[in-house]
Amino acid sequence: MSQLLRIDGETAIFPIIGHPIGQVKSPTSLSQIMAERGYNGMVVPMHVLPADLPDWLEQAGKVRNCPGIVVTVPHKGPCLDFCARVTARARAAEAVNIMIRDHQGDWIGDATDGQGHMDGVRAEGFDVSGKPALLVGTGGAGAAIAYEILARGASELALHDIDTARRDALVARLDAAFPGRVRISDTDPRGFALVANATPLGMREGDPLPVRTELLTPDQFVSDVVTRPAIPPLIAQARARGCATMPGSAMFEAQAVLLAELLMGSRKIALD
Repeated sequence: MSQLLRIDGETAIFPIIGHPIGQVKSPTSLSQIMAERGYNGMVVPMHVLPADLPDWLEQAGKVRNCPGIVVTVPHKGPCLDFCARVTARARAAEAVNIMIRDHQGDWIGDATDGQGHMDGVRAEGFDVSGKPALLVGTGGAGAAIAYEILARGASELALHDIDTARRDALVARLDAAFPGRVRISDTDPRGFALVANATPLGMREGDPLPVRTELLTPDQFVSDVVTRPAIPPLIAQARARGCATMPGSAMFEAQAVLLAELLMGSRKIALD
């Protein structure tokens, strides 16, 4: 049974910032997790324009009952620069999606998109350890997912992005952390045990598919970050070819618990 939110003078406020912000669904789920665990906090969406981000973050740092911030597009990259310390995966991604204030009042940043994605994949019964993977999309979420795929033991990670400069920069950063296990690729999924999409392709009707789905085989696992529609075109095509899959909704569910625990302080950001 759902628990009612408690809102009073001791409520901790956790903004989720983005531009636009109307698409986010996490405030309800994150706030509900807090309520179910007896934590007096709530997540509130806030529409912050990129030009206003520095001033907004400065003011947020002065709000004493704001111990954490959730960050979504397009602020994940810029918010990295406002953090006093960040995790290795956030440095590799050059982005953060959560900021927690420490006892000195400094912001500590992490990038949990990769953990959420791969936790969702694992929940569907697939283990990437020792297997080759293809990832399409190297933006903030994609970079975090790329790092996590390698951190969980993939034998090889191939990256594709139409933004070749961004792709090549990520390859260089990942190769420094995981030497010899990263390379560039195209949209041909053959030879990969895991095929993952970290682009928004599939959100809009008429979007091209992120990979050549006609080349998928039933022994491959296909994952996607797209949450709307519930079954994105890539996942529908993969299922039609007998592949095991994870849609973006499963990533969202896996990451919600992780984010809520970090915000509540029941789980700590692990710095180097």
